[in-house]
Amino acid sequence: MTYEQITCETADGITTITLNRPDALNAFTHVMRDELIAAFDAADADDEVRAVIVTGAGRGFCAGADLSAGADTFNAGADDERAKARWAAGEIDGVPRDGGGTVALRIAESRKPVIVAFNGPAVGVGVTMMLPADIRLAAESARFGLVFARRGIVPEAASTWFLPRVVGISQAMEWVATGRIFDAREALSGRLVSHVVPDDDLLPAARGIAREIADNTSGISVAVSRQLLWGMLSADSPWEAHRLDSKAINGLGASPDAAEGVEAFLAKRQAKFPMRVSADYPDYIPPWPPRPTA
Repeated sequence: MTYEQITCETADGITTITLNRPDALNAFTHVMRDELIAAFDAADADDEVRAVIVTGAGRGFCAGADLSAGADTFNAGADDERAKARWAAGEIDGVPRDGGGTVALRIAESRKPVIVAFNGPAVGVGVTMMLPADIRLAAESARFGLVFARRGIVPEAASTWFLPRVVGISQAMEWVATGRIFDAREALSGRLVSHVVPDDDLLPAARGIAREIADNTSGISVAVSRQLLWGMLSADSPWEAHRLDSKAINGLGASPDAAEGVEAFLAKRQAKFPMRVSADYPDYIPPWPPRPTA
């Protein structure tokens, strides 16, 4: 697929998606929305892809929503092409779906682990749409801002669900209520990111984690573990996790990947897992996030 506002490259089992509007600090548009969803669809469909990295071109990750429409930027009732494009993502409860939310929920559904490399400023949707990613790294120069209250709107991209679960409710409210910009070290202490590295080391660090996944693990094991870990965040009881864990241990324990993993360990050799996510993902694992029924 040819992209206008992102690039997408796959090599050695790793897909790297780069937000690619560097002259606009990679500000988010409906075109970028559609292309990000398509790129994640392609990564999930390709069994050779074992991990996905998302980063930004140029000196920033994403400056948030493209504000070039001025006062009508967030007005879906405006009579312009941008407003019409908001409806193209579909409706929910009679209103257009939030574009950042369509990306965030697609990332949440990913069956490949997602690593974000924040290479510079990440503001608004540039932060929130990446909250469903599994691992977030920041360059020392990165800056963050959940600036919605300073623009007269509210956090989007389903971030009122994700953000408190990632950083805790107190930290989430401080950042959202103030809308202030904060640095990478504060993002680390607040658990928004798990690593802060020198700018030149950012992509190598992200690729190093992706390489560990691609070289050493079962794609099925990682995909199922990802779904269970995220899904159990809202489970009513650990018994729900125990129920699904038991099914997964029973099902995957009899699988070719489990046999290969044990045999490779005993023989002190690299495992070559034969199962494929597209064909062998177990049907007893409930989809996550569950979609509304109405």
